[in-house]
Amino acid sequence: MSVRLQKYLADCGVASRRASEKLIAGGMVTVNGAVVTEMGVLIDPGADRVAYNGKPVVNNIKPVYIMLNKPRGYVTTARDQFGRLAVTDLVNLNERLFPVGRLDCDTSGLLILTNDGGLAHKLTHPKFTVEKTYIATVAGVPAAGAFDALTLGVDIGGYVTQPARVEILETRGEHTDVKIIISEGKNRQVKKMCAAIGYPSIRLTRTAVGRLTLGTLKEGQWRRLTRAETDYLQNM
Repeated sequence: MSVRLQKYLADCGVASRRASEKLIAGGMVTVNGAVVTEMGVLIDPGADRVAYNGKPVVNNIKPVYIMLNKPRGYVTTARDQFGRLAVTDLVNLNERLFPVGRLDCDTSGLLILTNDGGLAHKLTHPKFTVEKTYIATVAGVPAAGAFDALTLGVDIGGYVTQPARVEILETRGEHTDVKIIISEGKNRQVKKMCAAIGYPSIRLTRTAVGRLTLGTLKEGQWRRLTRAETDYLQNM
């Protein structure tokens, strides 16, 4: 059965599907010895020879699923031009893992890492509407109804967000903790949403993906997902 080249790379654990597209566009992938740079190329995994950086790509990996409580100061990219630490530096495993989606360098919380490209695609593609829960500490003391706009959708720079669920948790001095649940994953979305209504986020933590929560996992720690948790993600 034919599959798209970027999907095959993700299934083999080379990178996420989106990152694999960048590898292809950068001329780092060959099929039967020829460099491929265009998207949408179909390959036959049983007949075609795929290589990344000159090394054969074969789908013989054992799926690995990790939950990390990401600290602030770590990036969720494989390489960083500023030399900052990456989340993969915190997970001392031999398998090549990649983060599912992204958390900004200054955002902490729940991050899933895996070598299962299919699951990564499912959890990040907008059509699957996977809910993510954040706790945002915002500047100021919101007036009554201040966050109602988020439940309807706000413009964050040429894009109107889908309705979010919002709950004001606690006000401490001039700061307020707010729970925000979204089912999208636009770049810096929650921060942009808070800024759009005049309450900029000064600290942001993701506490849940779907029904998966951090529980007692401390910042900087990681654990393998249980079979029940991986089954839940696969069947969402």
